[in-house]
Parts: sequence; structure tokens; C-alpha cells
Amino acid sequence: MVLATRPLGTTGMQVSVLGLGTVKLGRNTSVKYPRPFELPTDDDARRLLDLASEVGINLLDTAPAYGVSEVRLGALLNARRDRWLLSTKVGEEFDPSTGFSRFDFTPEHTRASVERSLQRLRTDRLDIVLVHSDGDDERIVREYGTLQVLANLKHEGKVRAIGFSPKTPEGALAAMPLSDVLMLTLNPADRAMLPIVRAARGTGILVKKGLLSGHLEGVQLPAAADRVEACLRFLLAETGVSSVVVGTIDPAHLQHDARAAAAALT
Repeated sequence: MVLATRPLGTTGMQVSVLGLGTVKLGRNTSVKYPRPFELPTDDDARRLLDLASEVGINLLDTAPAYGVSEVRLGALLNARRDRWLLSTKVGEEFDPSTGFSRFDFTPEHTRASVERSLQRLRTDRLDIVLVHSDGDDERIVREYGTLQVLANLKHEGKVRAIGFSPKTPEGALAAMPLSDVLMLTLNPADRAMLPIVRAARGTGILVKKGLLSGHLEGVQLPAAADRVEACLRFLLAETGVSSVVVGTIDPAHLQHDARAAAAALT
């Protein structure tokens, strides 16, 4: 089994219908997963990446707010970097000493954050860079110039595609004209972004929290033997969805999700 790919909007990139989120490679405090977890060892993380590649996943999603995720990925991928599309973010910084995030969307910080991500990931270009919103989406788009700086970095060849990870439909609409990619929360229990997916028309859509961050129990889903498959069938039925990013470090869960995604497309 090898997962299908879809166009990432008009970027020219083909992305696997499942992407691998890597917050759990770098951070296990102040997160909202149903159960606590230990960060995987390097060997375990390497095996997880190998499995992801074997099932056809080609997208890795990370961020400065994901603790040491970028640094670990840079070391783990090394010569294998070209197998992957790397997506990271700007704007949010997590402080492990306080357990809280801080946000900086200024042009100066945006450029410095991208340069730092390039160093941490040990690469000469980032495939996707998204603005990691604090929820004040429209103000970020209209006042800070964050997306304009990312557009400049794209022109310089350091970034291939830019975009926004909003909290609100209004923010998504405001960011869309300036974005190659949007990363939206969408799942059967939260459909607020569904009109945005259907209106995107050329903007690549990455879905976050598609499996409710492990909180699928109790969610009303169409009748199906497998709840993950039912959820992915709902998401991947939307042709505007390029990829659903899942954030597991459990190989069995990753295999299950890959099988469910393949079944959802049949």
C-alpha cells in the first residue's frame, strides 16, 4: 500500500493525502492530547519516519512551537531530506520554562525565524512556511506584514510556498489572497472551515485536528466499522483537501491511519 497524492493547490507540489505532524517529536508539555507521552528516542523516531516513507507519506509538519522538533528532524533526515516536503511555521514560540507560548509576527522576527528553521532543519529551502496564528487572524494579515515578508523569502528561493494557519473562517478568507497554502481545523465535529475549503480554488489546503487530536470517542460519525476511516472519508471526500496531517508517534497508529486513508479513497 502506497498512499495517493494530491496537488498542493497551484504550488506544483504533489503531497500525500496523509502528512505526519511532529509536535510529539519535540514537545510533551502543555499539549492537549488525551494521554501523556514520552518523547521518542532517536531510533524510535527514525523508525517512525521510515514507516511514514514506506506507506507513501511525503509531508512532515513541524514548527518552532513544537519544542525541539525542528532540531531533531534536521538530524534525523540529514541526507534523506529530499524524500520529504517540509512544512514549518513562524509567529509562535513555546517557552518550556513557563509552559506558555509567546507570539511575534513582526517582519524582523519572521525573517529570523525562517533563517533559524533553515539551520535547524539543515536545509537550503523550506517547502512550506505558514503563519502560526494566535487567533487574531485578521489583524495579523492586515497590520504586521508577516505574509509579505514570507513572500519576499519565497522570491529569494528560501521558501517554496507560503500561507496561514488561522483560527477563524474570517482570518482564512483574509489570508487566502496572499497564501499558497492554508492549514485549517476541520473534522466531523468542527465544520466551520468547510466553506473555506470549498472556496479555496487553487489554494492548497492542509487539514489539522482532522482526527480531533485523539479525541474521536463520543464524536458522532457516519456508520462505519472504523472510526478513523469514517473521519478520513469525510475529510478526503473534499477534493479541495490536499492532505490531512496526523500527529502520532505510535507506528501501529500510523499504519492504521494509512490503511484507513487508503480505504477512505476507495
